Amino acid sequence: MSLTLDSLSLTRGAQTLLADISLTLEKGSLNVLLGATLAGKTSLMRLMAGLDAPSSGKVVVEGRDVTGLPVQKRNVAMVYQQFINYPALSVYENIASPLRVAGLPASEIDARVKSAAALLRLEPYLQRKPLELSGGQQQRTAIARALVKRAELVLLDEPLANLDYKLREELREELPRIFAESGAIFVYATTEPSEALLLGGNTATLFQGRVTQFGPTAQVYRQPHDLVTAQVFSDPPLNTLSGIKQGSEVRLSTGQRIPATGAFAGVPDGAYTIGFRAHHLALDALPAPAIELQASVSVSEITGSESFVHLDVGDHRLIALVPGVRRLEPGTTVTAWLDPARIFLFDAAGRLAAAAPAKAA
Repeated sequence: MSLTLDSLSLTRGAQTLLADISLTLEKGSLNVLLGATLAGKTSLMRLMAGLDAPSSGKVVVEGRDVTGLPVQKRNVAMVYQQFINYPALSVYENIASPLRVAGLPASEIDARVKSAAALLRLEPYLQRKPLELSGGQQQRTAIARALVKRAELVLLDEPLANLDYKLREELREELPRIFAESGAIFVYATTEPSEALLLGGNTATLFQGRVTQFGPTAQVYRQPHDLVTAQVFSDPPLNTLSGIKQGSEVRLSTGQRIPATGAFAGVPDGAYTIGFRAHHLALDALPAPAIELQASVSVSEITGSESFVHLDVGDHRLIALVPGVRRLEPGTTVTAWLDPARIFLFDAAGRLAAAAPAKAA
């Protein structure tokens, strides 16, 4: 099965929720929808499922236009961030419920339930009720109920958002294995760039109802087509400065003048936005031709083996993600270093003009 979205748009009154979205998702693929809250992820999933109809455009499955086909007539399963299970039923019966509704023979129901339970590692809990399970086990149950239908399209709308950190990490590690063994088209919505990178597959970045880029996840992360995509795919937020290149020199918005090396070397003269991720801003000296930025510490956050250090550089607020514990008091003056070969350059229209090498991004 392949799923094609052909110029889909969705409006509600004067509000545009989705605008001119075209994507093709292949059988057996994992596809991440990455964007902030209200970017359009859930609205797009609802169009894929047939829960809503687009204002314009088509949904095509294997060459067949299914735009007007209701969800009941599509082979689709959906998992939400809430633990939607039947509290009075056992885990076994929760998983079996869509198969009983479909009227499948008892032997086939049993085989499918046990297969899905094994995949989600739920065999020890089949006779328990959902309220006797942990949050992660409850969400596993909801995912198993979706998989047991053997749907061709499985939609997961931020399914780990309501779990605590430990449970999220546990399921994030297992989901790629589960997806790979299923063979369905999976669409997974998330607000977290780190989750998209962990899951892999393909990623579509969404911003204000538009898909800004779609492709292999690592490629979209390392080679964003534009500034918006780079910002969507950066957490902590993408650091930005501006610069004007003139000949062999660049004048930064911090007031500095630096040689036009690294990413600047191959672009024409003009104004650029300089983007760089937090882990590319160092507080330990880098060799020349590193850009030195004199900064004042705003706040430092210790996150175990790493520290987020918020820096004021002139009128700019930058974030450095540095290894180790850095307890820096607010107001401390520090020097930050940036390798000009590890930055993105975006032109005046926000399009990518030059990027860091893939291994450096």
